[in-house]
Amino acid sequence: MFPALAASSCATQEGFPTDTAPRHPVSDVFSPLSLDRVQLGGYLGARLDLCIRNRIFAQNPDALVAPFRHRTERSAWQTEFWGKWSLSAAAACKYTHDDAARARLGDSVRSLIATQSADGYIGNYAPGSHLKGWDIWGRKYTLLGLLAWFDMTSDPAARAAAHRLAAHLTTETGPGLADIVHCGLYRGMAATSVLEPIVLLHRHTGDDRLLRFAEWIVSRSSAPDGPQLIEKAFTAIAVADRFPRPQKWFSWENGEKAYEMMSCYSGLLELYRATGRATYLNAAERTYANILATEINAAGSGSAEECWYGGMARQTQPAKKPMETCVTVTWMHLCASLLRLSGDPRYADALETAAYNALLGAMSPDGSGFAQYSALEGVRAFGEKQCGMELNCCEANGPRGVMLLPQLAVTMGAAGPVFNLYSAGRWNLQLPAGAPLRIESKTDYPLDGAVDLTLHPARPESFPLRLRIPAWSAQTTLAVNGAPIRDVQPGSYATIERHWKPGDRVRLQFDLRTRVLHANDGPRHCAAVARGPLLLARDARLGQAIDDPVTALGAANSFVQLEPLDVAPSSPIHMAFSAGPAHVRLCDYASAGNTWRPDSRYRVWLPLK
Repeated sequence: MFPALAASSCATQEGFPTDTAPRHPVSDVFSPLSLDRVQLGGYLGARLDLCIRNRIFAQNPDALVAPFRHRTERSAWQTEFWGKWSLSAAAACKYTHDDAARARLGDSVRSLIATQSADGYIGNYAPGSHLKGWDIWGRKYTLLGLLAWFDMTSDPAARAAAHRLAAHLTTETGPGLADIVHCGLYRGMAATSVLEPIVLLHRHTGDDRLLRFAEWIVSRSSAPDGPQLIEKAFTAIAVADRFPRPQKWFSWENGEKAYEMMSCYSGLLELYRATGRATYLNAAERTYANILATEINAAGSGSAEECWYGGMARQTQPAKKPMETCVTVTWMHLCASLLRLSGDPRYADALETAAYNALLGAMSPDGSGFAQYSALEGVRAFGEKQCGMELNCCEANGPRGVMLLPQLAVTMGAAGPVFNLYSAGRWNLQLPAGAPLRIESKTDYPLDGAVDLTLHPARPESFPLRLRIPAWSAQTTLAVNGAPIRDVQPGSYATIERHWKPGDRVRLQFDLRTRVLHANDGPRHCAAVARGPLLLARDARLGQAIDDPVTALGAANSFVQLEPLDVAPSSPIHMAFSAGPAHVRLCDYASAGNTWRPDSRYRVWLPLK
């Protein structure tokens, strides 16, 4: 096993990078809770339940395994679908405690493993086409799916199959073999994103050869003909300008493909966890900051034609194939990984904005599907089915973003629980000292800014409770058993250290004053409106011409008065408001356009008179 790892490097390729310092694993600051100890209610819980029932559990798993049985592919990406589905299905099985769904997933895993050939390969590419197109990309998702099942069940067959699959990859690419940055598309980013499961597999097996293979992948990524993800992160070059515009858009020359780029940085963060090499973390942090500053729009996501394009400054203008759902989900995963590593609330702020707007806006009202692309104005639409399959990449990936929410709403810090996202719900925790703790949350957030938490430790316990105060909440009030907590700062975690008794109550009141955002569309000035984590939009169903200019709603970053607007109880519009003296009618972005027909055409950026 792993013969390529013992080979010496050839003259035309780098060998494994020389260690410059001892490796030392790094632990996360925040640890996600086991999903079987979480139950969300309210708005987020309802959306989560619909996605699980009508998309994740409604999927026919055998249709996703079928391509692995027919090894005739030369260019397409069918084999990503099983891995994406199994990642969300494993999370959903644990969250729901659904034994039938768990058995169905287990059957699917065994069916997939049964397709593994004697040499370890699992995939659908013809023997003469290995490493071409999306072959390694598909292997990445297969590895992630197998590891998700192993994480849930400790099934040794899944880990062994993943180990053999990784070993087979090293017989095809590695020092002296095929160059991974020339295997597939986008300057090697699709192929080199296999870094993430390779490092995770090392964590599960302790096989140091996997770590050496991972570091070889990074060395090739840093080569002059690679995507140079580390080197370009330490420049002032925007992610949209890292490489010249390609003559052919979906090609090897395109180095701005957003989904694949962020997938590689997720792998670098896993390699940082395994090695402690700060360069990997710093490169991801700097790229995150660049993406946030130059690409992420008011709905919390970005991209046009699936690539970075300077979208922050151009968000008032129509874009071709904007805001791919795969980009949204991968951005959320990058934010989540950085949040776990750093404990920095800005990553939770970004994740929340993306979740409530770009992600839930892309999800159909019944949770059965996801848009492939989502605009800031227009009509929502599903993408075409891909690769002869019954779904596309975004329908497979959207549920992965939804399943992040119960994992990260509450995490555990070194000394106690941490609230990152707010929802009605219940969490059964174990404190670091070992004592059980139940927390219940009652709230209509984000419709209402009040959040009531009740703590039920098994016995009186001393520990800190950390509560994220969103950056948008300029004036937050916080009280414990009615006694106010002073000096609550936006964009931080408020920490309450006390000897907690069963029944202690914490009340948060967030500042939901509605904020006015400004942007320019050439010579035309535009405004948008945000309330708490929600972006608002005009919708044709609300009875106003959505393209008509509006009188000034207020200066940038000022507040505008909102009044609730009644909508029919049967309407799929979740929240509606009337804004300012001109009574501009708006709804939450996730509800905007959600008939998926022209009768709910919508618009975020409003031209000003």
